[in-house]
Amino acid sequence: MMKKKSIPASKPSLMLFLCQIVSALDVPLDSKLLEELSQPPTITQQSPKDYIVDPRENIVIQCEAKGKPPPSFSWTRNGTHFDIDKDAQVTMKPNSGTLVINIMNGGKAEAYEGVYQCTARNERGAAISNNIVIRPSRSPLWTKEKLEPNHVREGDSLVLHCRPPVGLPPPIIFWMDNAFQRLPQSERVSQGLNGDLYFSNVQPEDTREDYICYARFNHTQTIQQKQPISVKVVSTKPVTERQPVLLTPTGSTSTKVELRGNVLLLECIAAGLPTPVIRWTKEGGELPANRTFFENFKKTLKIIDVSEADSGNYKCTARNVLGSVHHVISVTVKAAPYWITAPRNLVLSPGEDGTLICRANGNPKPSISWLANGVPIAIAPEDPSRKVDGDTIIFSHVQERSSAVYQCNASNEYGYLLANAFVNVLAEPPRILTPANKLYQVIADSPALLDCAYFGSPKPEIEWFKGAKGSILRGNEYIFHDNGTLEIPVAQKDSTGTYTCVARNELGKIQNEVHLEIKDPTMIIKQPEYTVVQRYSQVSFECIIKHDSTLLPTVVWLKDNDELPDDERFLVGKDNLTIMNVTDKDDGTYTCVVNTTLDSVSASAVLTVVAAPPTPAIIYARPNPPFDLELTGQLERSIDLSWTPGDENNSPITNFVIEYEDGLHEPGVWHYQTEVPGTQTTVQLKLSPYVNYSFRVIAVNKIGRSQPSEPSQQYLTKSANPDENPANVQGIGSEPDNLVITWESLTGFQSNGPGLQYKVSWRQKDVDDEWTSVIVANVSKYIVSGTPTFVPYEIKVQALNDLGYAPEPSEVIGHSGEDLPMVAPGNVQVHVINSTLAKVHWDPVPLKTVRGHLQGYKVYYWKVQSLSRRSRRHVEKKILTFRGNKTFGMLPGLEPYSSYKLNVRVVNGKGEGPASPDKVFKTPEGVPSSPSFLKITNPTLDSLTLEWGSPTHPNGVLTSYILKFQPINNTHELGPLVEIRIPANESTLILKNLNYSTRYKFYFNAQTSVGSGSQITEEAVTIMDEAGILHPAVGAGKVQPLYPRIRNVTTAAAETYANISWEYEGPDHANFYVEYGVAGSKEDWKKEIVNGSRSFFVLKGLTPGTAYKVRVGAEGLSGFRSSEDVFETGPAMASRQVDIATQGWFIGLMCAVALLILILLIVCFIRRNKGGKYPVKEKEDAHADPEIQPMKEDDGTFGEYSDAEDHKPLKKGSRTPSDRTVKKEDSDDSLVDYGEGVNGQFNEDGSFIGQYSGKKEKEPAEGNESSEAPSPVNAMNSFV
Repeated sequence: MMKKKSIPASKPSLMLFLCQIVSALDVPLDSKLLEELSQPPTITQQSPKDYIVDPRENIVIQCEAKGKPPPSFSWTRNGTHFDIDKDAQVTMKPNSGTLVINIMNGGKAEAYEGVYQCTARNERGAAISNNIVIRPSRSPLWTKEKLEPNHVREGDSLVLHCRPPVGLPPPIIFWMDNAFQRLPQSERVSQGLNGDLYFSNVQPEDTREDYICYARFNHTQTIQQKQPISVKVVSTKPVTERQPVLLTPTGSTSTKVELRGNVLLLECIAAGLPTPVIRWTKEGGELPANRTFFENFKKTLKIIDVSEADSGNYKCTARNVLGSVHHVISVTVKAAPYWITAPRNLVLSPGEDGTLICRANGNPKPSISWLANGVPIAIAPEDPSRKVDGDTIIFSHVQERSSAVYQCNASNEYGYLLANAFVNVLAEPPRILTPANKLYQVIADSPALLDCAYFGSPKPEIEWFKGAKGSILRGNEYIFHDNGTLEIPVAQKDSTGTYTCVARNELGKIQNEVHLEIKDPTMIIKQPEYTVVQRYSQVSFECIIKHDSTLLPTVVWLKDNDELPDDERFLVGKDNLTIMNVTDKDDGTYTCVVNTTLDSVSASAVLTVVAAPPTPAIIYARPNPPFDLELTGQLERSIDLSWTPGDENNSPITNFVIEYEDGLHEPGVWHYQTEVPGTQTTVQLKLSPYVNYSFRVIAVNKIGRSQPSEPSQQYLTKSANPDENPANVQGIGSEPDNLVITWESLTGFQSNGPGLQYKVSWRQKDVDDEWTSVIVANVSKYIVSGTPTFVPYEIKVQALNDLGYAPEPSEVIGHSGEDLPMVAPGNVQVHVINSTLAKVHWDPVPLKTVRGHLQGYKVYYWKVQSLSRRSRRHVEKKILTFRGNKTFGMLPGLEPYSSYKLNVRVVNGKGEGPASPDKVFKTPEGVPSSPSFLKITNPTLDSLTLEWGSPTHPNGVLTSYILKFQPINNTHELGPLVEIRIPANESTLILKNLNYSTRYKFYFNAQTSVGSGSQITEEAVTIMDEAGILHPAVGAGKVQPLYPRIRNVTTAAAETYANISWEYEGPDHANFYVEYGVAGSKEDWKKEIVNGSRSFFVLKGLTPGTAYKVRVGAEGLSGFRSSEDVFETGPAMASRQVDIATQGWFIGLMCAVALLILILLIVCFIRRNKGGKYPVKEKEDAHADPEIQPMKEDDGTFGEYSDAEDHKPLKKGSRTPSDRTVKKEDSDDSLVDYGEGVNGQFNEDGSFIGQYSGKKEKEPAEGNESSEAPSPVNAMNSFV
């Protein structure tokens, strides 16, 4: 049992002092800050205390430290200064204390054995390392020895000794044969902890000559081998069995000492035949769970991480069929020192107090000693601020010279601990480490944490402000953390803004701004739903989300909380997941996860895949109802119910639902009792007293629920006391002098018996009164009259019936009736924040005068008059309610430049108290609203007239109007902006010197002394000329609206049709129509609807040579049409031909063409009459070109040549009609078509040079050939 330590009488003053010490400063782990602050040295890296080195390699003794300024290093060896400059083999790494001893260049490791210690020092102190013991590893050879063969009788025990050479560190032992194969081990043959090989009994197969013990020295990576040992097993018949005998340890008892935290290894190896089995126990206790392991075929007990609690007697028992033997090992767990409280660095401000505490434990108890800068504190320089008291150093009123590094040494016979802890006295002005203008984004209704990491010495005070001129933040809506962080537990949209953190101490002040944005939460507005689907069909889950417009959500679908299968059947859409060709493996839970950078939401749905009907004959349906219900095992509070399931109808029954009917209290009403798995057909049901039970069972499968079974036989349970009391007991007065006690009555099912009544008890709280009780019938309310106003009462309601009372009820607190508050809030003050917001303060009323539950305060306020108009209007009072015991509130939505009154009233559950005296306050001026209207009238060539109305809400005294305007061209580009300031008493203005036929855009707003209000805009255009000025009609005077309009109507007319086009400016998707008629006619306009919103239309069926009028309009725009345009169709084609043919230049051209054709024909006839063929014909025959047909022999005309791209042969046509006219679409072939192409020329003999060419865009036409020269009219038509 642990003993409590008493505090000696001499120490109360010390304890009192410790309680008054100011906590030390915390230095943030900010790299920039740490680089700037002075700091004593700190050892960051050092070699282990027991350092075994490889004698073949250089020795590296580590010592790294940090500090400001950087520390210098020195070493001691075996307690005296180690001058590394005098030893050429020893160097120190630059900017480090690490020693490198050069062994590979002739040094001897043995020469550098010893105890080393490193010191790191700067102007603020000195830190020291542990004592580092350097020892080179050793791997000596086995001593030569002559080993005699071992001759052993079968069944005897045998021990083969290894006895490896003593190395540093000790070697690892293992047994192998000549082939370097490990020797097999078992319960019979095993290696002991000392490396020997133990045989509990030898067998003939153990005979061999190569039992070899190996020692592996890991540090030097060498393996030493013992000479082979020979074993010869002599067989004897019969083999004598023997009871167990311990080979190790010897005797009946032994002792073992182990250190805390180490691994405890206990070993028992026994001889015997049959091979003994080992069992371990701990006397007086259990082996520690989770830390106990058995090794080497249970011959070794291993307990890891031992502690003092593991001390005790451990018993090993070796047993076979002939007997047993045991051995008790007494284990003592000692402990090298270990830390309870290691000293921690102190950062203090000048004049502050602090402590260094060094507490360690061990077995035996370690001694504590202190050093200052590596020197025992007893001989260290005096420091008046320091006082040593055992394991504690107390510092009071420190100064900067008190900075030092202290070492605590805790040691006992098993080891030591050494810890460095510095005391750093700093005087630093405040610093804010949080980056300036850091942006925080938080989801609405979530906590917002605004950082203000700081440092200073003395510790700075932190204050927070909101906005550029905001007041200091206080109140329950904020939490201020010690590290400077401001927490807004429930951030709202109005929490958005700039927050300023101010840190100050006696050495200075600094501030930093951060920004907070509140985002709307991400929501799934349509979630995936549970779905049952048949195999090989298709299913879709929806996941429609709503999120903040500034956040980019990502949607991920999961199946059973894992990624979707890599299967093309899974189609992920924007807001859904579709699974094609569903299979059984798709069964599971599908989850839609929506992530943004600030939040994450998810929704899940289960997909159940059922078998698709292989044939129409298989029907999946709800199961048939169970039958044969039977009640057995009837007891007062339980009964057994069994049943037979009905047909499951191709879908397995998943569960059964059991319902009951209370025929005594609620006949005909069935209630849920319980449910069981579908594989279960019997259940034990819990019963209540005084109930006439009937039961029925419903089967459920994936398709649905069956019809209920037939009811079971009835079973009436015996009556009993009530098991429970009424719930929801309340005491609330309805009048100032009464207390109304209400409760929820028990049901007949809960009554447990006949004669249900209630015992109602009450007494005034905090008054030494007895309980007053009444027993009432089965009701749910009782009224206590004659009570004081709003007094707390203790209330309890207990149920009882003819058999007795229910258990003692719990008490609740109620109050008698409330009355109206007696007094009004006082000291009402109003602070006007701006033109639309004010803050009202008041003193709380005494709680005794509230006479009820304080619900809050109501502020009534109303506008008395506007200071700009001096006109009173109907007073509309506004009310703001502030819940709880608040003493201030904000009045938003005030009108600028107005006089207001307000009063404050306290509110309880009864109503409002009297009002405070009316408080008058005035709001300052604000910016005005936009002018009520802006009209632009009387357009001329260079002027426009502007008229306007004053703002509906001037919000102050108007000082002027500001008019800005600029021209706009046809492409809606803006010209230079002109600004005019107009006196506030003006309402019209004539703008002169404007450009004619120019569109202008106007911007107009009003001003008060506070600034400009919102503007209104208008557009208008000056006229093109004076003739274009329309005389005003009814309602005229306004410039026609700029939009919409149709302009630039143009026509391109032919003989019987005209193409109409126009430009449109106005709303999109206008439906146009074209109206036209004969110019000068009084007939109605003809109307054609334009398909779509095109800006062109073709009028067909017009009369040639006729003048038409046309205009364009838009449907749905009343009276909205373009101006009229007039065009004329062309004359008929015949008259146009006659007119052209009578021109002199055309007649001359046609004569020249006819003469040329005549000469060509004469040449051709002469050639033919000579009986020869054209040279081109000879060439064609020679080359047999299939694209060239021969000349016709019968009539001497040319062969018909076809174009390479057109294989239709030219046919012989009829002659020209007698009237010498040709239709426009017909044309003659001419030499122009063949000979005057780019590639066609005549040779001297009249043949063609090169390839025949023709116009590829022309189609061959019939009836155009003639042996006669064409007339001028025909020639003309061929060119038309």
